[in-house]
Amino acid sequence: MKKRLLLIPALAALLAVPALQGIRPVEAQGTAKSGYEVGDRLAKPAAPQAGGFRTITFDDLMPLDWDPNAVFKQLDMASLKDNDPRAMEIMAKIKQAWEQAPVVPALNGQKIRMAGFLVRLEGDDKHIREFLLVPYFGACIHVPPPPSNQVVHVIPDKPVPVGPDMGAVWVSGTLSLAASKTDLGDAGYRLAAVKVEPYTGD
Repeated sequence: MKKRLLLIPALAALLAVPALQGIRPVEAQGTAKSGYEVGDRLAKPAAPQAGGFRTITFDDLMPLDWDPNAVFKQLDMASLKDNDPRAMEIMAKIKQAWEQAPVVPALNGQKIRMAGFLVRLEGDDKHIREFLLVPYFGACIHVPPPPSNQVVHVIPDKPVPVGPDMGAVWVSGTLSLAASKTDLGDAGYRLAAVKVEPYTGD
């Protein structure tokens, strides 16, 4: 379990390398009033089942024998200096490894409920039609996307009203193993959501 919690420190170390700082995403989505800081994760939910949906976490989306930090162990980022030409090569290796992150076959077709941060894909000023669900605040916006098995492409059964509390949400629906490529990151899972509601912590 500890190896999974190293994911955010690994990203922090990556962005601390001067040669890589200039190529991270910087697009903002009005998060100044959210109360969250980049890298914040939501508390682990206590309820195992809610309304016929099994509550899971992002850790459950990763195979037990997969180490998300393995790619960092193979790279010598400490030796990089300002404007090092190897920076893009390193980013490409990380991106390729995380795009190929394995999923958990047993989750296919499961009715699940999970909490995460919303990254809007499609919608307008009043409604959100599609979004990515990610495990920590700022993913895909202020810092690089996490591995694809830590990103869920959510397609609600009806547009979700935009509100001030829609940064962190609960989603409920049927999960499938369907890879998606978007401008903000790759997703290893797709959720046909029947309910999207503001995160309340339970």
